[in-house]
Amino acid sequence: MTDDRIDVVLPCLNEAGALPAVLNALPPGYRAIVVDNGSTDGSPRIAERLGAHVVHEKRRGYGAAVHTGLESATADIVCFADADGSLDLAELPKLVEALRGGADLAVGRRVPTGRDVWPWHARAGNLLLASLLRRRGLPVRDIAPLRAVRRESLLGLDITDRAFGYPLELLIKAQRAHWQVSEFDVSYGARAKGTKSKVSGSVRGTLRAVRDMSRVLAR
Repeated sequence: MTDDRIDVVLPCLNEAGALPAVLNALPPGYRAIVVDNGSTDGSPRIAERLGAHVVHEKRRGYGAAVHTGLESATADIVCFADADGSLDLAELPKLVEALRGGADLAVGRRVPTGRDVWPWHARAGNLLLASLLRRRGLPVRDIAPLRAVRRESLLGLDITDRAFGYPLELLIKAQRAHWQVSEFDVSYGARAKGTKSKVSGSVRGTLRAVRDMSRVLAR
């Protein structure tokens, strides 16, 4: 483990059009771990060429890719973000500073930079899930699209979901463990051209994510 470097896990499925800008936005001292989840557009080669550490996860699923990235990380603090270009990785340091200031988990709350950035169906699903979390006593307004946490602490939570329910299970277990969770506004922009969201890109994708998250809530 190292105290100075930060690892950034980026689950990746056909994000060739986004990776150059995403990886170039990483602050100094932040190492990208791109977890390829079966891309067919050359994403792993692009990531390697740009200096990222690339690992492969054959099991399809957001949670599967995230957990493989977590296991591959070696830094004390690990961040997680999408690799589609919608989030600004230059905002990661403020989440990391929250951890160093005493938070157990630092998460982002998406603030759209444009009118059409966040489709109505995805926003509605997020509002519903966030309201359910607040009823459980966790004061958040998003489902942790951008997050920072200490590696060993996260492994200790034993997150088992390997689909879209992973971030929701993380928040629920963090609340049960009485973690201090700090939430920050983060910019949420348009995805890179040539990429498509597996969740907000369609009503079907959103419903699939809500289904996965509902299973987590029912446990």
